[in-house]
Amino acid sequence: MQVSLVCSDNHRGGGVTRTTEERLNQRNSNSPSLGTKSRFRAVAMVARSLGQLSVNIPLSSDQSIRTGMKYRNLGKSGLRVSCLGLGECIAEEIMTLAYENGINLFDTAEVYAAGNKDIQVLYPGKGFCFFLLFRAETERGLSRKHIIEGLRASLDRLQLEYADVVFANRPDPNTPMEETVRAMSHVINHGMAMYWGTSRWSSMEIMEAYSVARQFNLIPPICEQAEYHMFQREKVEVQLPELFHKIGVGAMTWSPLACGIISGKYNSGVPLYSRASLKGYQWMKDKILSEEGRRQQAKLKELQVIAERQGCTLAQLAIAWCLRNEGVSSVLLGASSKDQLMENLAAIQVLPKLSSSIVHEMDSILGNKPYSKKDYRS
Repeated sequence: MQVSLVCSDNHRGGGVTRTTEERLNQRNSNSPSLGTKSRFRAVAMVARSLGQLSVNIPLSSDQSIRTGMKYRNLGKSGLRVSCLGLGECIAEEIMTLAYENGINLFDTAEVYAAGNKDIQVLYPGKGFCFFLLFRAETERGLSRKHIIEGLRASLDRLQLEYADVVFANRPDPNTPMEETVRAMSHVINHGMAMYWGTSRWSSMEIMEAYSVARQFNLIPPICEQAEYHMFQREKVEVQLPELFHKIGVGAMTWSPLACGIISGKYNSGVPLYSRASLKGYQWMKDKILSEEGRRQQAKLKELQVIAERQGCTLAQLAIAWCLRNEGVSSVLLGASSKDQLMENLAAIQVLPKLSSSIVHEMDSILGNKPYSKKDYRS
């Protein structure tokens, strides 16, 4: 089992009133040999604890003036997150660039950081937003003991008073749902978190958690993390919208490019240094070279024509396509370079170009639009 944290501003510690500069100077004086990455982490620590980091980019509650970044509520809660977040990256220069361009949601899961659970990142404007997946303290399930002890240990390690959102990853079949919901309600009622969400739960499991919460006057989840891209649509386009309208559960999606498959790089096979060619990704290579994979690549070539017509890349078109779903609070990006990050961020400018006729044309090419009783955007 894994627990995720999303933290933002106002995480003040111990009533401290020193300025950000004073706190940073003290930290630097205690560590005279701080390198660039350590200084970056020190700034993040100060910003988090004081919630008053000044930046050169003027940001409003609705958008970043420089990038046009949009901010959406997480589900039907009042928590605002950038419509694009950053995942699968621990490179300081990429995180800094993302921060400077309005991203306030970072996924620094330890699976990306090779076990380093202390990576800290910045939030644009006030404080910062932090998103971390844990394993060590809670790997044995979603029991009350492991949720509470794991979260306490994580907050202590990060020097946080509380987290904005705690995500529970995959329901534990060995733990009653009531115990998990009670544990999540406990951490909220005791000021350790403001909200909780789920990750890779089925709609039935989410509804069960909601029903348990209502039955015992507990706190229900507000968001589900789910895979969403052109070839994976059913859950986010049919199941989650129904949950959003019924119980207010929103969607935070990941893998908009299907691990790079939708980027167009595999049109002519598997390049030598692509992800699918790496050790441990044989499953991805097999998927690309399969009959279904070849059909997908043929569809992507047709979609490439639409992208060129809109003056964008296929990757930008795919990300904008994910963002068009108003039930999606944020789409997590995976960027291995600064150029790739900036290309992906430009998808925000493509979004207004996706008229209903263009979306219909794309659906005709994909041929996999799931059936829904009600058009979500109507």
